[in-house]
Amino acid sequence: MKAVGAKQFGGPQVLEVLELPVPDVGPGQVRIRVRAAAVNPTDTMLRGGAAISAWRQKEPPYVPGMDAAGTAERIGEGTQTDLRVGDRVMAVVVPVGSHGAYAEQIVVPADSVARSPANASDAEVATLPMNGLTARLALDDLRLRPGDTVAVTGAAGAVGGYVIELAKADGLRVIADAAPKDEALVRGLGADVVLPRGEDYPRRVRAEVPGGVDGAVDTALLERRLLPAVRDGGRIATLRRFEEEGERGVTFHPVVVSEHAREAGRLETLRRQAEEGLLTLRAAEVLPAGEAAEAHRRLEAGGVRGRLVLAF
Repeated sequence: MKAVGAKQFGGPQVLEVLELPVPDVGPGQVRIRVRAAAVNPTDTMLRGGAAISAWRQKEPPYVPGMDAAGTAERIGEGTQTDLRVGDRVMAVVVPVGSHGAYAEQIVVPADSVARSPANASDAEVATLPMNGLTARLALDDLRLRPGDTVAVTGAAGAVGGYVIELAKADGLRVIADAAPKDEALVRGLGADVVLPRGEDYPRRVRAEVPGGVDGAVDTALLERRLLPAVRDGGRIATLRRFEEEGERGVTFHPVVVSEHAREAGRLETLRRQAEEGLLTLRAAEVLPAGEAAEAHRRLEAGGVRGRLVLAF
């Protein structure tokens, strides 16, 4: 089978098309014929060498990718699942060594798989599993109640957009950031208040909500700089394992999505919300898998709205 990966860590140029064995399927597993894989910031970090220890303990090649969409091709003997061969499915993939979503065929635990939203293409679906799960986990970590106010940074991005839509579905008031060119997009996703993004965003939030918001989801990685926006005792959900001590009782809560990759029930809920129109699946552009290096360059250059997707 064809896959895209690297034989060493480095820049986008290390990515190449590889020929790898078709993976075997064991009990409790599903083999997926991948049609689309989203390109995420985690992929570029792993490719560049900011790899989890489990990756470094494996021999190359290293195949990135945490989001896959395609067709269930084979189900392991004795697997407890209502999935059937031929079903359109999506999956969260925890990449380790040569096991990642950038491949024609992958094998994952059955409880990392859910059916795809019926009204979406494989490319659109590939933007949902890991990104949507990250947004859901971040909001859950804030422990907010309907009527509370949440600040969202990086609101025009893929995860930020899902956070806005899930927050509105939860009955929350959303104060989001955006560049001028993205303001209409962010308002269209449901943000109640849109403020200019950047270093002044926390101060502007505090001016909008003098006591501070109840919680914040920080996809723009402002980290400690976001503290002034949050009320005493509030919570900030962070990405990339940021968990420093806060102040005024404000606490940081890192979202580690790989620890929740085997929660098919959450994926099923995301599928249903996408089918009901509560979630907007945004594939910025679909590129052939052989152009993965270009996709990584573009993502690292910034300005991508939604997710670039590789087609297999």
